Amino acid sequence: MTSARRNGRLVGAALIVGVVLLVLVGLWFRHSFHRVEKTLYLPPSGEAAYNPLYALARTLDADGVKVDARQRLMLDDHPLAPGDTLLLFNDPRALSPPEAERLLAWVEEGGHLLIRTPVYSPGEDTSGPNAPQSAMLDLLSAWLVDEVPSCEDFQVEGEDHHVEFCRGRRFAFDGVVPELAWGDLQNGYVYARIAVGKGHADVLADFDFLANTATRGPLQEALDAPPDGGLRDGPHRALARQVLAPNYRQGTMHLVYAAEMPSLWRTLFLRGWMVWAPLLLALAAWLWMRMQRFGPPVPSPAGERRSLLEHVRASGEHLYRYGRGVMLYSAVRAAFLARLRRRDPVAAALTGEPQVAAIAERTGQPAERIRTALNVPASHDRQAFRDRIALLIQLRNRL
Repeated sequence: MTSARRNGRLVGAALIVGVVLLVLVGLWFRHSFHRVEKTLYLPPSGEAAYNPLYALARTLDADGVKVDARQRLMLDDHPLAPGDTLLLFNDPRALSPPEAERLLAWVEEGGHLLIRTPVYSPGEDTSGPNAPQSAMLDLLSAWLVDEVPSCEDFQVEGEDHHVEFCRGRRFAFDGVVPELAWGDLQNGYVYARIAVGKGHADVLADFDFLANTATRGPLQEALDAPPDGGLRDGPHRALARQVLAPNYRQGTMHLVYAAEMPSLWRTLFLRGWMVWAPLLLALAAWLWMRMQRFGPPVPSPAGERRSLLEHVRASGEHLYRYGRGVMLYSAVRAAFLARLRRRDPVAAALTGEPQVAAIAERTGQPAERIRTALNVPASHDRQAFRDRIALLIQLRNRL
């Protein structure tokens, strides 16, 4: 009973200590941390990822304006009414001369056209034969100013100081006085509105203030701040409302844009690294396993040789090594006698000493050497074998 009570007290004390520790940890957590709300700005998705005028289209639609946003002009499928507005966000050089004349006739009937100048490229010729040409700008008597783009101050009441058209190409007119203009004749205009019949045509140096919210920079990402630019800025909204004023709410707002699809390789590099990084490591490991190890250079294996002399020499060495030297001597002696029969049949027909004397007379060698060469050497006498083989070859050559 005493042991059971002691164990029960220990368990109870442990439970009390555990509860106290949990309470202390909870109090410390409540004191050290507090709940906060954090806004994360995600990159655009869906249509907003490729339509630079998506925010403008949604804003106009919310304001009760009928909007027709598309990637190409397609005048046959989307006819323009006299009270409509057409904003060409694309490069004006994409317009063909027939399309430009058709648009100008529509403007004269009461339409409102907004067009931009071509994008500025450093070092590009703007006055020579290679100058960027636009059929629509030519019909409006507009020409490009050969000046580096510069910013224009823009101040809206209640807003901070602002600048616009910092990257746009300026322009001027020949014999045309615009109704509204921003800029001057000396440095060129960044915005001008001219009257064409019953309608108006607006020429701007850039449309960046109408585009979607700009991409976030490193500082904004570090501070978790919203991205700047686009219709998020108050001065941009005010400028957009003034530019779209002539036919606002009178007809359809046609927004023609060029799809700005992000680069596939850039998207794969930035968002697909969880796939390509392990695959790249696996490829590097496989190449390391398959590659040759570092070390001293290994000589190339000997190639196949087909020399007849090498085969004959190897065969002779093999026979001599296994005690077949007499066979080799007999072959050389047979070759000598075969030539002797062809060159001196009389000497070849003789035998014994008469034959030795005849061969000595024909070859000029002593009879003793010839007699020695014609006798078979002992199988164990290597020196005699070599001498007699050499002498037979010498005599054969003298015949």
